[in-house]
Amino acid sequence: MTNNLDFVYYARPPREPGLPTLLLLHGTGGNERSLLPLADAVAPGAGILSPRGKVLEHGMPRFFRRLSEGVFDLPDLHARTQELAAFVEAEMAATSLDATNLIALGYSNGANIAGSLLLAYPALLRGAILFRPMAPFEPDQLPNLGGRRVLITAGEYDRMVPFAQARHLADLLRSAGAEVTDHLLPADHGLTDVDLSLAREWLIPPS
Repeated sequence: MTNNLDFVYYARPPREPGLPTLLLLHGTGGNERSLLPLADAVAPGAGILSPRGKVLEHGMPRFFRRLSEGVFDLPDLHARTQELAAFVEAEMAATSLDATNLIALGYSNGANIAGSLLLAYPALLRGAILFRPMAPFEPDQLPNLGGRRVLITAGEYDRMVPFAQARHLADLLRSAGAEVTDHLLPADHGLTDVDLSLAREWLIPPS
């Protein structure tokens, strides 16, 4: 599907009341269906809102431009974050998806723009699962992320995103008041069964 912001996306309502809606944000080269199997493994029956990134890098979709590996085009990042937030708000308002129970699930480039959403639009998400992220930018002023939960998983052997980058993002989000759970796994940039198991456990509401 497409909407008036020209995003190609996939959406479905949750199977039953009380289940979250996952905002799926793919990595470089993915699309609106790339993370559907992962979402079904982590949160069966959850609602889905899954846009395709609109920036192309050598023909591969991304959510924002980068100048080189690990160096982001910050003006483009901020503009794309604003555009994505507007898309999410419009779709949540136009559908039966529960805007109060929206959790981002992002991988790599998708995790980075999810982090940007948390820092720039703190009221948009209830929480986030960030696989292999790095800090997207340094905010001039930290938002209030009190009541927000975030899971971060990093790979010990990840050559694309050093663990120090993921740890810096975790520190930023904690300083903003979020409840952050972070794990360093014996993995590279690719996802593992441990990532999925940690995400499933994290999604169980705290008692």
